[in-house]
Amino acid sequence: MIKKIYIIGIGLIGGSFALELRKLFPKSKIIGIDNSENNLGKALELGIIDEKTIISQIKNPDIIIVSVPVKSIINLLPTILDCANNNTLIMDVGSTKNSICKIISDHPNRENFLATHPIAGTEFSGPTAAQEGLFKHKNIIVCDKDRTAKSKLQLGLKIFELMKMQISYMDSESHDKHIAYVSHLSHISSFMLGKTVMDEEKSEKNIFDMAGSGFESTVRLAKSSPEMWTDIIHDNKENIIKSLNDYIENLAKINCLIKNDRFEELESQLKSINYIKTILKGIN
Repeated sequence: MIKKIYIIGIGLIGGSFALELRKLFPKSKIIGIDNSENNLGKALELGIIDEKTIISQIKNPDIIIVSVPVKSIINLLPTILDCANNNTLIMDVGSTKNSICKIISDHPNRENFLATHPIAGTEFSGPTAAQEGLFKHKNIIVCDKDRTAKSKLQLGLKIFELMKMQISYMDSESHDKHIAYVSHLSHISSFMLGKTVMDEEKSEKNIFDMAGSGFESTVRLAKSSPEMWTDIIHDNKENIIKSLNDYIENLAKINCLIKNDRFEELESQLKSINYIKTILKGIN
């Protein structure tokens, strides 16, 4: 019987989890914890949570979802694990996993913890961005599952299945390496494209009038929280530097082809890269 669910961080992901868990466990009480009183007030107003509290007041938790920036997860998780009883499932939803798993590797309640990364979200933040169905048919990566007690793992997987998520498994180190390429690099590229165009806009005031849907979709990620992404980049620094170096090298090669009028070779490269449509279609 799931009676008490704590959500630490009532933003887009934490709030959306709260909405899903309310449907799955309608008799449970959902309790919010957040540094922002505004977020807590809005979450109460919207019915996302039933009441608010602070970490030191957590009592008899059945489920705890930790949905705060990566640095905060690393700082808070040992204390949150101290709150666990034999039946408590604690999950984080951070965008990096290795540092998080390392910090609680020797904690006596380590088996209560399930490291997860839902591949879902929007560029918006805060409890008003929370939405039902955000996770439907989205992938969730479960890391280092063998470190989680079987009963806690089964509960977590059952929740994801009921939310209609697609579950994949990975060790935390591999997760951080691969996510640097397919997620973190995308966000950095989006921010830098936005910067490049805004720098030009200083002298070309009408440049945004020329921007089409391609530009809008590419810079969408640059609307994301700078604080959150600074945390992620800091924590996954080595993997991100590697992915950036590879990206810069490819940009330099394309630049060289254009400079030297090697347009047949350019077209051949673009056609080769175009195969990504087939890959992504297979994933979706």
